[in-house]
Amino acid sequence: MNLQQLRYVSEVARRGLNVSEAAEALHTSQPGVSKQIRALEEELGTALFVRQGKRFTALTDAGREIVNAIDRILAEIANLRAVGEEFAHHAKGALAIGVTHTQARYALPPIVTAFKKRFPEVHLKLLQGNPHQLARMVLAGEADVAIATEALDGYPELVTVPGYQWHHCIVVPKGHPLARVKPLTLEAIAQHPIVTYDPTFAGRASIDRTFGARHLAPDIVLTALDSDVIKSYVALGLGVGIISERAYRKGYDTELTALPASHLFPTQTTRLAFRRGAYLRNFTVEFIRLFAPHLRGEDLKHLAAAAGESFEI
Repeated sequence: MNLQQLRYVSEVARRGLNVSEAAEALHTSQPGVSKQIRALEEELGTALFVRQGKRFTALTDAGREIVNAIDRILAEIANLRAVGEEFAHHAKGALAIGVTHTQARYALPPIVTAFKKRFPEVHLKLLQGNPHQLARMVLAGEADVAIATEALDGYPELVTVPGYQWHHCIVVPKGHPLARVKPLTLEAIAQHPIVTYDPTFAGRASIDRTFGARHLAPDIVLTALDSDVIKSYVALGLGVGIISERAYRKGYDTELTALPASHLFPTQTTRLAFRRGAYLRNFTVEFIRLFAPHLRGEDLKHLAAAAGESFEI
């Protein structure tokens, strides 16, 4: 049994049993992956995968248990490396942040700027995706932390901490009749075509629930993954935009008018997540604290090591 075999099994399981994808991610050949997995099965005395010809079609019962054990082993090995790096190079290293476009574009710039001034020798990597993809990046060890509004608190393997709260706002072209509606209502908004986020992003589920609670079915003519695309199509007259209030830049979005909507839609909380059981390097803790200043470093390290439920305030 060797570390390479464990990595091969874990990667194949993570890639939905697609051996060719796993081999590509591991920079090796598909026959090499299959050979190493077969060798591990022979050593363990049990099959890890159900096979149909040369294809893996499912994990066996033993395979599910063994993959879980392998993932714990690989996570602890990653922790060992992190501990060594922390003591050998206290303020050097790499930090991978999984983030949605809206967070990367509007929330993170001041945090990244402050972090780089403090840790100039730490290399930052921003990985973009939808919230579920970001959660899986952290679980797979591809990202150290993830930042999103949706989904992160639905993964028990992650510790989630609240970062900041925000509201949606309505954006319309200058002179749009909706800007003259006082007070602004959901019924008035629903009379116009809507341009807003993809269902997995930026509180979109909350938007849908809010309209649904009033038995309204707005005509959502376009959805996008980021606020800039939404604003562009609103400016072209495609519809009324519903975006994060943080994504409207007064003085820059001169073609648009922003209409407050905090009285219409629930407050949203953007969260940060990291893997439960992870060893948090000091610069990782400081990045999290820049994002959520109300948290203490010792509390974050305790939460990472704890086996309890996600943290809330």
